[in-house]
Amino acid sequence: MASIPPLSVPTLLQRTVARHMDHPALCVKRDGKWIKWTYKQYLHDVRVCAKAFIRLGLERFHSVCILGFNSPEWIIADLAAIHAGGFAAGIYTTNSAEACLHCALNGQADIIVVEDRKQLEKILSIKDQIPTLKAIVQYTGKPHVEGVITWSQLMHLGNATPDNVYEDRLKKLAVNQCCTLIYTSGTTGPPKGVMLNHDNLTWISHNLATYMNLRDGKDTFLSYLPLSHVAAQITDIYAPLSVGGTVYFADPDVLKGTLAETLREVRPTCFFGVPRVWEKIYEKMQAIGKQTTGIKKTIATWSKSVGLSYNRRRMEGRSSKPFGFALANALVFKKVREGLGLDKARVILSGAAPLSKEVAEYFTSLDIPILEVYGMSESTGPHSINNITKGYQLNSAGKSVPGCLTKIANPDKDGNGEILMGGRHVFMGYLNDPGNTSSVVDADGYLSTGDVGHTDKFGFVYITGRIKEILITAGGENVAPVLIEDNIKAELPIVSHAMVVGDRRKFLSILLTLRTEVDPDTQEPLPILTRPTRDFCESYGLSLAETVTDVICAAERGMAERDPMAALTGQDAEAVKFVKVIDAAIEKANRNAISAAQRVQKWTILPVDFSIPGGELGPTMKMKRSCVAKKYADVIERFYY
Repeated sequence: MASIPPLSVPTLLQRTVARHMDHPALCVKRDGKWIKWTYKQYLHDVRVCAKAFIRLGLERFHSVCILGFNSPEWIIADLAAIHAGGFAAGIYTTNSAEACLHCALNGQADIIVVEDRKQLEKILSIKDQIPTLKAIVQYTGKPHVEGVITWSQLMHLGNATPDNVYEDRLKKLAVNQCCTLIYTSGTTGPPKGVMLNHDNLTWISHNLATYMNLRDGKDTFLSYLPLSHVAAQITDIYAPLSVGGTVYFADPDVLKGTLAETLREVRPTCFFGVPRVWEKIYEKMQAIGKQTTGIKKTIATWSKSVGLSYNRRRMEGRSSKPFGFALANALVFKKVREGLGLDKARVILSGAAPLSKEVAEYFTSLDIPILEVYGMSESTGPHSINNITKGYQLNSAGKSVPGCLTKIANPDKDGNGEILMGGRHVFMGYLNDPGNTSSVVDADGYLSTGDVGHTDKFGFVYITGRIKEILITAGGENVAPVLIEDNIKAELPIVSHAMVVGDRRKFLSILLTLRTEVDPDTQEPLPILTRPTRDFCESYGLSLAETVTDVICAAERGMAERDPMAALTGQDAEAVKFVKVIDAAIEKANRNAISAAQRVQKWTILPVDFSIPGGELGPTMKMKRSCVAKKYADVIERFYY
């Protein structure tokens, strides 16, 4: 696999079109009807769009920034920029105008493609600060200002442009030249432009498709996660291109509650979700499960034990089914898959962050094993992956994809060290940033991930923390917070996010947020507890808790009652009981600590869950630890009075 001949992106598209000319490539629902692009039409529109970009002044190795929700136009613009010899550069729709400006300046944007008025206004506010900018294109709706080009005008311009300039650009392309910029989410500083070349993209996508047994001309995909992220580019653009797959685009409000409906309509054979997507599905299923009683509850519980047993056998390499599997499948598993729209799914993936053990085991017990993928923008997405037939383990990052090399740098006595990646998928470097590039790629071409982990004797990769997240206590002991946080979250299903603090302190403490409802329009967390959170609180005495404030007040009362030196308030014992539940969960998690320094001693519940609008999470839902620490500095200080 490591030595197969390299391909350019245009060659990959042309080869797929030759095999699947009339096969559906892109499908989007508009005005209640599905509109489809065949592969022949797909290539035609990419060529026309590329000619238009050249006509508008796109220079070689300058970027086309794309800012909007997933659509056929997004992908066509992306591939057209590459065909025209430029850089395709997706920008997160959640980015501020200032963050958009950073990306546009870094990539010398000649053209910016936006989805709608909301995104256009960001660009209009900064356009005078982008010296290279020559055109703005809006691909949905009618622009509200003069000078902005509509999608139909863009395509008309391309049709009126001769082929010779476009063909000349194609001839100058080389497989080792940069063609795509992936901007990092900015959780550790300003976004960096990750340079990916043609071979990075076409090789890893072919590799992934081969390793996961994707079928030529038969697989379907659902595009809904941000295409500015490398994972979505691989699963929505390049893996489908490798096998002639069909990509269906979800509605822009898909993450506001319509995902389940979309899944049931599209029924993809390949589905990728980030952990938060799986957590939301899990929470809804848990709420439904709470309402199930009697014989149905008994059957469901028994079936899940059978499902877990079956998949544990598969993890051990055994194919035999436990007694009763066929019945459990008919009564429960098949119906659940159909209800979720995953009944045709052959490959179900999770990536971008670790999936919690609780959620992973739950879906596995329903015979929906979610296969975790590990990678990063700098590795063009997937580096290691779980595979049902080639080996998978819960809470592992899977085995290295063939041709991808994994090394552990400076392992400790337990085999843990920094994970290094090698292979044709390792990026070219950060655009205009040789200093940061040399700090992450060594002389042998290995990429330093910043992740700490180990590999077992079977080749499975396990991640135990991040170097930049390592805390050093006042006693000089190194502490990896992620494992501690995951253990506590596993013991407390009402906790949405947990962040350990204690750098240069005498002991560790933890900030907790509760699972709450989310505003469907702004995606901001609401103070109202989710139904499962309320049920949990009620089961431990807080029968009237409806909001986060209710729980925080109860916790404060409970802590006062718990402290023999504090003045008693005369409040009932419910609050004390609840606090003891939190204490017991943290104490249970503490039993896994390898030293006293790694035990959490204090905790508090924050008034608002972490979110992208709140600034605590990046576009890929990764926690911005420094932002949280700054935002709640006074809360953290109170731990150490």
